[in-house]
Amino acid sequence: MLSKATFKKHLLLMVAGCLVPLGLAPYDIWVITLLCLTFLYQQITTHKSEKIISLVITFNLGAFLTGTSWVFVSINKYGFVPVPFSLIATFFFCLFLSFLNSIPFAIWSRTPQNRVSSVLAFSSLWVLGEWLRSWFLTGFPWLLVGYSQSSNWLSGWATIGGVFWVSFISALIAACIWEIYLIRSKPKEVMLSFTLILFLAITGANLLHMNWTKQSGDVLKVALIQPNIDQLQKWSLDSRNRILNQLSAQSSLYWDHDLIIWPEAAIPIIPQNANLFLSKIGRRARETGTTLITGIPTYNPNTQRYHNSALALGEKTGQYDKTKLVPFGEYVPMDNLLRGLIRFFDLPMSNFSRGEKHQDLLSAHGHKIASAICYEVAYPDLVANNAIGASLILTISNDAWFGDSLALPQHLQMAQMRSIELSKPIIRATNNGLSATIDHKGRIISQLDPFISTELSGSIRPMSGQTPFAKFGSIPCIAFCSIVVMFLVFLKLREKF
Repeated sequence: MLSKATFKKHLLLMVAGCLVPLGLAPYDIWVITLLCLTFLYQQITTHKSEKIISLVITFNLGAFLTGTSWVFVSINKYGFVPVPFSLIATFFFCLFLSFLNSIPFAIWSRTPQNRVSSVLAFSSLWVLGEWLRSWFLTGFPWLLVGYSQSSNWLSGWATIGGVFWVSFISALIAACIWEIYLIRSKPKEVMLSFTLILFLAITGANLLHMNWTKQSGDVLKVALIQPNIDQLQKWSLDSRNRILNQLSAQSSLYWDHDLIIWPEAAIPIIPQNANLFLSKIGRRARETGTTLITGIPTYNPNTQRYHNSALALGEKTGQYDKTKLVPFGEYVPMDNLLRGLIRFFDLPMSNFSRGEKHQDLLSAHGHKIASAICYEVAYPDLVANNAIGASLILTISNDAWFGDSLALPQHLQMAQMRSIELSKPIIRATNNGLSATIDHKGRIISQLDPFISTELSGSIRPMSGQTPFAKFGSIPCIAFCSIVVMFLVFLKLREKF
């Protein structure tokens, strides 16, 4: 049984965790996320006798229960799982993520407990927890603390070390806030801490405004088609012709554009069964000098595998196959055991295979285009690797799986962070929103409202060159955090001898 004091402590940490997503889209009250982390730091440094990992798990559980609550929509509405079981599944999913994100804090007690060591240990362990969650069992790099700073100066650090480095700086500042409170009677030390925070902010602003890349070639005129097809009708045979006719009709006014983009799986049929339609569209694109890129499920008869793909037609042709698949949504782990047990394991198009690691870039009007299909844009290093040699990034998605939830603005915010990290513009076309064009500084140029059938016509400036993050990825940040933790553990061990 938990004592009354311990229960109160965990309850407060749960509430603080629940407030963390207020710093992310669509709210963007970034200071709340910092203060929540400050409270977590205060708790684990004040209560040294407690099992620290349980405190961190409780905090993370609150954050995931509110920040990824949209998982319930996917399981219940589109996975056809009854409400009670959907709630249970969502809770255990969030609990699993909380555990993963907290594992590194198991070694907190093995680090020195002085001011500088605690600040560095907290920041490093937090980032290592986010990093572990980003790849374990294919990973779930959602709700990273670094995203809460995407609208302020600190986001400039992403050009150096990516979103994980922004997370590190966020946790560092959060810990410093509490330390400043503790040393408030020592003006010189307070001033030193404030100077560090000011340095991080001003340097971030300078990094954000540096010209890491330069304009490459002519500005491209692009059209994004947002059809807003109901997810429950999308794979119906009765709806197929209506969907294809709608896509054609919505595109009819934009054949004078350089690029026309249809969202993920916009064509709900493999190319072999849509030859006539694709030939017609491809011919129209060639005649007008346009490249049309559409999401479509594809089938490779040589390998007998299905892929979630982006297919380019017209002026330039090409294909990109998605490499990061969503468990249960696009493939079923332990397929032989689970498929058929409940409807959730038999979702439409849940038998995709991963695309090859190295694929040719799509191209249009002399520009190379890096692709990221839906969930892939959440992986900073994957997008960075795919974008080598590209002058713009395309991400297509079908966020109808998430309903009217926080997932939509959160997903767009991650695309904005990718553009900051790589200093490349991003085109984002979705089925139901939020479709947008983003410049190379992460600023939204234009955006469509969600849940309406409409189009976005705009321009995009392709950019060539690389940021430090584009060259080295997250490895330097993760290596730095690992070295810091190992060094602190070494110091602690040395104290004993």
